Amino acid sequence: MNQGNKVVPPPLERHVLVVAGVVALGAIMTVLATTVISVAIRTFADEFGAPLATIQWVSTAYLLALTVVIPLTGWAADRFGGKQLWMWSLVLFLVGSLLCALAWSVESLIVFRVIQGLGGGLVLPAGQALLAQIAGRERIGRVMSLVGIPLLLGPIFGPVVGGWLIDAFSWSWIFYINLPIGLIALPLSWKLIDETAKRPAQNVDLLGLVLLSPSLALLVYGLSNLVAGSPSAVTIGTLVAGVVLLALFIAHALRKSNALLDLKLFGDRQFRAANLVNALSGASMIGAMFVLPLYYQTLRGESALMAGLLTAPQAIGAALSMRWGGGLVDKGRAGVSVLSGAVLMAVGYLAFVIPDADASYVLLSAALFVVGVGAGLTITPAMSAAYRTLDQRSMPQATALLNIVQRIGGLLGTALFAVVLQANLGPQGLRGTVTPEAFAYTFWLPLACAALALLPALVLPRSPDRTAAPVTS
Repeated sequence: MNQGNKVVPPPLERHVLVVAGVVALGAIMTVLATTVISVAIRTFADEFGAPLATIQWVSTAYLLALTVVIPLTGWAADRFGGKQLWMWSLVLFLVGSLLCALAWSVESLIVFRVIQGLGGGLVLPAGQALLAQIAGRERIGRVMSLVGIPLLLGPIFGPVVGGWLIDAFSWSWIFYINLPIGLIALPLSWKLIDETAKRPAQNVDLLGLVLLSPSLALLVYGLSNLVAGSPSAVTIGTLVAGVVLLALFIAHALRKSNALLDLKLFGDRQFRAANLVNALSGASMIGAMFVLPLYYQTLRGESALMAGLLTAPQAIGAALSMRWGGGLVDKGRAGVSVLSGAVLMAVGYLAFVIPDADASYVLLSAALFVVGVGAGLTITPAMSAAYRTLDQRSMPQATALLNIVQRIGGLLGTALFAVVLQANLGPQGLRGTVTPEAFAYTFWLPLACAALALLPALVLPRSPDRTAAPVTS
């Protein structure tokens, strides 16, 4: 809609807001399941007597399961319908959460985190695909900003909630907390979300699945082994095998008409740039949230709850900036939002790259507030901008690509940051002498990722007339 030279996007109808609220409720659970673990790492190490390299798999296994199952989203939404996929994903996630709470060893916890991740990996993209189809290109920015609230606030409030539950009850409650939320979301979904079109004849790309899922598993396994600081022949071989399988999948997907992931969407310049921003900002934000609680707990001697509270300024910054970012996307100015946000994220991390064990909490909190403002202007607006040049039929496949790219970015960021931190801590890891230099060197990584996101952000539109015409795959 135009008023003179001013672009005025259409309003959000009630049914769009209702579906956005239900999807946001489900998204809260999956994001909390990712982020509450950050303050529980030390607790798991003490409870199960396992080293950091093993405990890290409690987080990595969940992220890996998320990543492996996301490619199925587009096919499953077409095959079974968006609403059915959404509800069954919630059920699987809740079953996994209950099993995690009942885990009796670190090995059983890792296995149950995989089950939880298989459900969680489908929840968010299934919900986003529903919203993208309902909202359309003209309202996608504002709608995704509503769903993006738990995506950005989860990494902030997750450690706070997790720290409180661990200190007040036990680690099991960081998984039990999902059950009441899910039991509210399920009946609301059944009642409020409309059925979507199905294509029962749609067959899954089995060869693509066989190539892609093992490639992701091998890459993450190899990177996680590097946490121990020993690049053995097995580790290097695992990484090489993962890269080869991924290359084979890419070659296969570019030739096949109904591939597991529609890589032809990357032919669109704006979609390609938005995904690169998505990967780099995901690596920066998710990777940093693995390191931040450890910084406050091990170097500064804070409790799990206090470590969570000290990350909360990001939530305030993100909440203040997210709606503004979504509005800019709907006005065709995604580039303005993302460029500003990436700069702010990089500037905010500067306070953490100074090796000072007595740095002012006021300064660090202000810095995290700036990071939060930047994240609110970068992550969800970049994802929303990716939809702006696509037609409605491409939304499920685009959602799968966007989510898997962000998950891979976050997963690789977490593994890389853990490797660097472990290398700087020394052979005894967190049980040895912890120096401010170890964390300062590690925090250069999220800063660098945010700075690198500026390059693809330059491609995103900074004025309405730069928005490209819709494309189809």
